[in-house]
Amino acid sequence: MDRAADDTFDTKGDAVDWLTLKEAEILEGDWIDPDAGNVLVPDYVETWIGENTALRPKTVKIYRGLLRCHIAPYLSSVTVGEMTLARVRRWRKKLIDSGVSAITVAKAYRLLRAVFNTALDDEMIKRNPCRIKGPDREVSPERPVLSMAQVYALADAVGLRYRALILLAAFTSLRWAELAALTPADIDLDARTVRVTRQLDYHRKGYGFGPPKSKAGVRTVPFPELIVPDLCEHLRWVPSPVSFVFSSSTGSPLSHSNFRRRVWLPALAAVGLEGVHFHDLRHTGNQLTADAGANPKELMARMGQDSERAALIYLHSSAGRQRALADEVGRMAAAALAKPKSAEPSGTQRARQQNKPVNPSGGSVSDLGE
Repeated sequence: MDRAADDTFDTKGDAVDWLTLKEAEILEGDWIDPDAGNVLVPDYVETWIGENTALRPKTVKIYRGLLRCHIAPYLSSVTVGEMTLARVRRWRKKLIDSGVSAITVAKAYRLLRAVFNTALDDEMIKRNPCRIKGPDREVSPERPVLSMAQVYALADAVGLRYRALILLAAFTSLRWAELAALTPADIDLDARTVRVTRQLDYHRKGYGFGPPKSKAGVRTVPFPELIVPDLCEHLRWVPSPVSFVFSSSTGSPLSHSNFRRRVWLPALAAVGLEGVHFHDLRHTGNQLTADAGANPKELMARMGQDSERAALIYLHSSAGRQRALADEVGRMAAAALAKPKSAEPSGTQRARQQNKPVNPSGGSVSDLGE
């Protein structure tokens, strides 16, 4: 099928040169059908989201929110084939100038880059236009680590129905969706362990169950004897072995938004901890475990993480820990100095004696007369 050139040419020679280049692209397999990328960017992103069946419902919700708020309004009339590095750069600057947070901009950029990687695989474009260095990185502010007094103050403030939820979250580092999916069969009070095999997934039609966030998410996490009485008391009021351990007042699965509005925010206000997130209880538990001496592998197992990178976040050294290490070094040094001195020569002295030049007739050089 014949196809017209994208533009007209001043001379026949220019037209021949263009045609030669296109024929070379076809022979090398580098030619891209201009019509292949003739689909609007928002439409292609929506199709990409819908075709990615491996995406979790929460991830789909996040991606559609990014598309609706931060991609479609700026690229509604741009086709996939028209996207260039310059357009991506301008789109990103518009987001920043409009006050979108750096974290959200990074998320939107990563989504667009993933979409255009698929467009590249589909031979709709020659090169991914999302190749700016750095904008995919997001630096989240460090979340607070609660003290034990603050954890128990929150547990008291939320009331008896959710007291055990707060304590279990802080002492096992389980995610919200993992806690919401627990049944009494998952908690072994004798062994002091909680078994994680699934999580609660929320979607438009209600809720369902899915595997934990990562492959390492299926795990058994021990908890201290300290919270056994609270868990034991709480489980007494759970209707049946197949009921949710933590549920709403009507017995339905916990809704994160409802819990936050009706229980969490009032409790924070009551104890003066405004700005704290429920996820900070997981952060607190992870930091407590790291401070107790857990190594990266042990932290990964407890957190349900496949990557060591997440575990390393909790291994940063605190001023107190540095002081304890310095004191321990001083203690060992003092103990070594307190030992009685040996009559034997030191290692340095023995080395010097071994390296001393020897007179062929017997004594050392220092024994020879002039």
